[in-house]
Amino acid sequence: MTELCIRGCHALVPDAHGTLSIARDQDILIQGSRIVGIRPTGTPPGPQVTVIEGQRMLAIPGLINTHAHVSSVLFRGLAEDVSLERWFNDFTWCLEGNLTEEDVYWGAQLGLIEMIEGGVTTVADHSFFMDEVARAVEEAGTRAQLGWTSFSSRGPAALAETAAFAQRWKDGAGGRISTRLAPYSPYTCDDGLLRAAVEHATRVGVGIHIHAAEEMNQTLASANRRGRTPIQVLKDTGVLGVPTLIAHAGGLMPQDLDLLARHRAHVGIAHAPKTSLKLGMGLAPVRALRKARVPVGLGTAGAASNNTLDLLESLRLLALTQKHDALDPEVLPVAEALDIATRGGAAALGLGESLGTLAPGYQADIVLMDIQGTHWQPPHNLLAGLVYSARASDVHTVMVEGRVLLKDRELLTINKARVFEEVSRRMERLARIEPGSRIQRYAP
Repeated sequence: MTELCIRGCHALVPDAHGTLSIARDQDILIQGSRIVGIRPTGTPPGPQVTVIEGQRMLAIPGLINTHAHVSSVLFRGLAEDVSLERWFNDFTWCLEGNLTEEDVYWGAQLGLIEMIEGGVTTVADHSFFMDEVARAVEEAGTRAQLGWTSFSSRGPAALAETAAFAQRWKDGAGGRISTRLAPYSPYTCDDGLLRAAVEHATRVGVGIHIHAAEEMNQTLASANRRGRTPIQVLKDTGVLGVPTLIAHAGGLMPQDLDLLARHRAHVGIAHAPKTSLKLGMGLAPVRALRKARVPVGLGTAGAASNNTLDLLESLRLLALTQKHDALDPEVLPVAEALDIATRGGAAALGLGESLGTLAPGYQADIVLMDIQGTHWQPPHNLLAGLVYSARASDVHTVMVEGRVLLKDRELLTINKARVFEEVSRRMERLARIEPGSRIQRYAP
């Protein structure tokens, strides 16, 4: 088995009470795909061990992007300063009508480059033509949980095709790919389709990834039209009875929190603060969800609404907006914010037993941050530095399952120049908005 030693780094690890803290001057020992030990540096590694020098570096678990539309990087900057309704109806769902399978492959490659360079090793992607995304992930060496978007307007046959994808790629790429059913939302999927999605998910042995209660207007519209909130719709159709990842959740009612708390063993929330802020959707009640012990992870959503897939930026916004919302600078301290970006994300994806923590037995998905930049100096508090100072450009080395994907800022698994070239020659066609091209209509 491959043996690695990251020598002499500082490490973000749980302390004796389970709180994230910094252990200074550590060696991280890796065999095969897993961490087998973390110890104070000084013991010489054996001759068969490959050493990665970690001095002046901070090791953190690979960041987990719990909700993204990875290939929508192709539409970055094309839907600016518009309402949520116009963002969907006049831009995004028109632009997505331009996509071909090959476009999605190259868009996924571009998004994966951005995430690797920003320290993201796992992404939960909710998109179209997902075989192409899976192929890109397999080649890039990253980890992903993939779901093919479905709408009621496309009928039961299209839903069955997305379930076939989930079956086809379940445990794919040597276990680095997991899958889910991905009905888009309660406002684009009727009760019958949601129940059918649950049946498919149960048959395949996977969960569901869905947008729900993204903002309060959706919740009020659902209550008026269906007599139930979106979260109650998920409960009544059986969605909350299977492992479920809910994106955004900015429009939760008190009764929704109670429902989510009752299903917290297998239901998690993906909070994407930058998208929520930019589209004026309102923020998920992160503190209330955490108090109810509902898993909350951090996401970016797509670059069409976020403009980046930079989870460190989302982390900073998470901490700042929760303090602002509470008018209390003491809420969501840095260790808790980091917990959401690592262990919280792993739990929300149902992968908490293997990801999100630097500890023996966990997967060796590890990021080394260069903390020598001026913005880190003086390094009194490395936890605070991660939340409030760190930049994506500080990411020095990225590994997944002990395999190095980025070394000294150089990508080792993706041809960056080729991806840029392929994306560039598609730009003009992808940016066109043609009459009748809209794939769905937003009407909460």
